Amino acid sequence: MPPHFTNPLFQRFEIDAVPLDRDVYLMDERWIPAWEKAYLRLFEGGDFENVGVISRAAVNRATPEALEIAWYPNIMDRFHEVVVVLPRDAFVTCVDVYDYDEKPHIFVKDDWHERLHLRPYSAFAFIDAIGVKDAITTGRLSGNKLVALRDRIDVIAAETPSVAFVSFADSLLLKVNWTVGQYDSHVSYTYEPEALIRLFPKVATAYRDILNMPVYATITQGANEYADSSLIHHSQAGNHVSLNCLGLPFAQLLAIDEAAREAIRSEHHDPYALYVDDLFFHSLRFKNGFDKHALPHSSYKAPMSTTPGQYYCASVEDILDNLETAPSTFRWKKGKI
Repeated sequence: MPPHFTNPLFQRFEIDAVPLDRDVYLMDERWIPAWEKAYLRLFEGGDFENVGVISRAAVNRATPEALEIAWYPNIMDRFHEVVVVLPRDAFVTCVDVYDYDEKPHIFVKDDWHERLHLRPYSAFAFIDAIGVKDAITTGRLSGNKLVALRDRIDVIAAETPSVAFVSFADSLLLKVNWTVGQYDSHVSYTYEPEALIRLFPKVATAYRDILNMPVYATITQGANEYADSSLIHHSQAGNHVSLNCLGLPFAQLLAIDEAAREAIRSEHHDPYALYVDDLFFHSLRFKNGFDKHALPHSSYKAPMSTTPGQYYCASVEDILDNLETAPSTFRWKKGKI
């Protein structure tokens, strides 16, 4: 088979030279022959025909093992960004066409691109009670109250079957799965991060009514390496519970929590009810006119990243009052993704 993209009007990049911090398209390698042919026809004065299906993205950085990519599954009715990793063995080539104002196309292995769209992803919220140490030392945190709280959480969980609830005596972990999908599959776009925000007041009310304690939450979202789309795995014996995800989201939640505590101690910002990772925060569908960038925000040390992460601080009222009430209308359509 002859080599592709030998015409000098094509600019090819090896993986270490891929353009950074600019819009690119991800594309299955199976489209290479047809895409190249379409441009060769254009070079000779013919009409150009759109070929294949693309995913919008930007390359944040290259490491010895992979490309760290900001992928944009939905920019139609929300700004949804997910950080994903493209291993070197899934990279095929990167091609640009400067003279025709084209964005660089990164051609990738077909199976990697398919998994990107079809595998499950997760969002997490960690809700923690405030004043637990004082309640323990003064004897105000009784076993009966904790059982009553657990029973109330059971009720909330039964009303919200799409969310997994994992509780401790004084804190609660919430997990919700979502998918991206693509136009030629049975998998649809199910990302609705607003659901976790709207669930928070119910949980906060339970803690307030039973323990007489306020709560706060840290929230994040990201990729999930499990092909199993179930929220929780229970072993047959019943004494093993798996959340079907890597520990990285928990490390991220803890990193945000630690950074927020330090920022409060140093009076960098006031205490708030919500501390939200910036990718999750910017993906929320806010009403037109709401200046989300005006909310307090700060940095934290993001796990597995050389650059600091950002989190936003907000009251529940600030978020809920400014969320778009109409449901998302984004649906996959045949053509470019």
